[in-house]
Amino acid sequence: MIKSMTGFASLTHDDETATIGVSIKAVNHRFLDLQLRVPPLVAAIESRIRGIVQERVSRGRIEVAVSVQQRRTPTLDVELNETFLEALGSALNRAREAGHIAGAMTPGDLLRFPQALSIREKPAEAASDDDLLPRIEAAIRAAVEDLDRMRATEGEFLRADLDARRELLGTVFEQVHAASENGMDGLRSRLEERVRTLRAETLADEALIAQEIAKFVGRSDITEEVVRFRGHLEHWKALSDSPEPCGRKLDFLLQEMNREVNTVASKAEGSAVSELIVSLKAELEKMREQVQNVE
Repeated sequence: MIKSMTGFASLTHDDETATIGVSIKAVNHRFLDLQLRVPPLVAAIESRIRGIVQERVSRGRIEVAVSVQQRRTPTLDVELNETFLEALGSALNRAREAGHIAGAMTPGDLLRFPQALSIREKPAEAASDDDLLPRIEAAIRAAVEDLDRMRATEGEFLRADLDARRELLGTVFEQVHAASENGMDGLRSRLEERVRTLRAETLADEALIAQEIAKFVGRSDITEEVVRFRGHLEHWKALSDSPEPCGRKLDFLLQEMNREVNTVASKAEGSAVSELIVSLKAELEKMREQVQNVE
């Protein structure tokens, strides 16, 4: 299966106790290189996070960032300054006895004295790790699934491009084969003419001539390379259809196809072969660059 190694996913999960943020970035890499940036709270499940990522990703540099902001709803703690109130009550009683004031003190009067009451915020208890960790793990799993969907979507575009290039590669290679066959026909004609010339010479050794002709024709035969190249193209299709990651195997196949093309270039006869070989090598290089993005 062709998947892209690049992708990005980000999500935020809010509830009454915490805000959990997860972002994942994936870029090309020869192997799986997993980098985690998580708060100390999440360190306890780091191995599980790695397992979640490895379930969906087998190759690439993956950066996972997790943030957790716990939400604490404060409560108010009201304290009565009894020492102050006793002193204030005594003073008011003396003032009342002296006729300076009349009536009892009301709650509204009490609030006018900032020393009478002390109002403080009392933080609520934070959610326990046992409650938070499963939600963090679920958020990470959801982000990894989003990343995998993005990489699969990009992989579809990569496959469409690579399939088109594979078809073109097969077409051009068959043209090389046909040009080589035509070149072999011309080679045979030239050799036959040369044989007739040599036979006219009294010192010519016909057995030696036949041996040299067989060697020359054998060196120009590309049948083996054609069979192997066609096999590589079929193997490419099988790898693309399989559910397993295939980036490294496709890269290896391109190296093998390039080796076959080089051999054909050194053996094949025909005036049109050279130009077609240049086209083949250019197409192989484009495919090699594209395969570097495949998982």
